[in-house]
Amino acid sequence: MDPSDVNVLIAEDSAVQAQILEQKLRDAGYGVRVARDGALALESIRAERPTLVISDIEMPNMTGYELCSAVKSDADLRTIPFILLSTLSEPEDIIRGLHCGAENYVTKPYEPEFLLSRVESVLQTPIDPDEEEQELEVTLAGNRYTVKAGRQQVLSLLASTFENAVEKNNELIKTNQELTVAKEQLTTWNEKLEAVNAQLEQANTRMSNDLNAAARVQQSLLPHEAPVIKGAQIAWNYTPCDELAGDFLNYFPLDDRYAALFVVDVSGHGVASSLLSVTVGRLMTATSSLLIDRDENGGTRIVPPMEVALELNRRFKMKEQGGLYFTMVYGVLDTETLEFRYVLNGHPQMVHVPAGADPVLVEAAGMGIGWFDEPLFQCSESVLQLSRGDRLYLYSDGVPEAMDPDENALGDRQMLEVIELGKSQPLEDTVALLMNVVERWAGSGSIRDDVSILGLELVDRDPAGA
Repeated sequence: MDPSDVNVLIAEDSAVQAQILEQKLRDAGYGVRVARDGALALESIRAERPTLVISDIEMPNMTGYELCSAVKSDADLRTIPFILLSTLSEPEDIIRGLHCGAENYVTKPYEPEFLLSRVESVLQTPIDPDEEEQELEVTLAGNRYTVKAGRQQVLSLLASTFENAVEKNNELIKTNQELTVAKEQLTTWNEKLEAVNAQLEQANTRMSNDLNAAARVQQSLLPHEAPVIKGAQIAWNYTPCDELAGDFLNYFPLDDRYAALFVVDVSGHGVASSLLSVTVGRLMTATSSLLIDRDENGGTRIVPPMEVALELNRRFKMKEQGGLYFTMVYGVLDTETLEFRYVLNGHPQMVHVPAGADPVLVEAAGMGIGWFDEPLFQCSESVLQLSRGDRLYLYSDGVPEAMDPDENALGDRQMLEVIELGKSQPLEDTVALLMNVVERWAGSGSIRDDVSILGLELVDRDPAGA
């Protein structure tokens, strides 16, 4: 039969499945119309007789079984071939198909090409209008059924049952083959994954060892030998948030009269930040020409803090450091006049605790090192006159910007309150108290930024006993 002479009616309540089936049938050259439930399908069949009906079983208003029975009970319509789309998961489904008069069925989900082959098969086997129906007794799964069907219908339905079973079996074989291949691939992938995991574990172990070694090197550069500064006591705390820190601090005498103190805080965390902080720290030592000018005759000049900041800004440009920059507080103490000359480059303000007075933040401002080249780089040097009994605290932003679990910062006010609370205690105890408050403030989340605290106290005599 020429496909163009065939008019197929689809009874399907699923718009998506109806559209897919309609398109496949039209692509094959068949004429197609669609009804969205059994009742509408029956009206359409009576209005215009189709060549073939393809019907879903589960539909609103009228099921596919009921639609098929209605068609087969009509003398004018009973020779229209009927294909049921069904799961047919139980033997009773086959009996119901026979009982309602269906010639064929296709199990869902189905391949469109298989359904097209069933359509061709049905169209090639016209229904004999004179064939008499017989009452048949059938026993399935221990149950006895009586159905009324013609011989041709029984053969057609049984043939379609067998063909459908073969199709599903082929699909099962194909699926099993794909599962076997997938299992083999999975086994191979698991073996490769185990090998990669072993490599990763080895790499992580090496990386952890390397990080620990680098952290030990970084820690070794801190002032463990407690350099003596005439007329002063020093206490400090250095707590990284990771294995490697972006903070660095140090203090040391530059000569018999002057001493240097500084805290550096590199942006970010990790290896790159740590390397930059260590590099800066190694440049700023008592033997460095960055801090002390030495002429050919053995004369020396203490380089003013502003010149140090300008030189560091020339050497460390953000673009050349992978986008990293650093903030710094650097000062030179005159142990005779007790004058403290310093620069504050993008760094938190120092805290000054005059003897017998409340702690105050020291005003100063300047740009972080590395952001801009001269002349855009702005830096100014300030002078703070200290007295015996005064304390001075240099620190990184990990102190006032410490976050609690609710994202609240510790803040300058609470920091000053802690320093006020500890001003009658030894300097070392006050620094420890401040660090303890930061850790308790962070809570179970632990500190998220490196914390550096460098405390200076001017005493009445040389701490070494001189």
